[in-house]
Amino acid sequence: MKGINYITNEKNQKQSVVIDLKLFKQHSEQLEDIMDIIIAEARKDEESVPFEKVLKSLKKKGKL
Repeated sequence: MKGINYITNEKNQKQSVVIDLKLFKQHSEQLEDIMDIIIAEARKDEESVPFEKVLKSLKKKGKL
């Protein structure tokens, strides 16, 4: 498919994908959704931080 390339391992198994974003501008929102899903999956085992603690930290740093 034009604008999509796969990176394969030594056994020719697909390992990664490279997407030419210039060719898929009209689908940028969908691509962002896919990236959000990938990031969420990668972080699923991370410890969560209570909202109040994040808010307090941001205020302390002068971000809010």
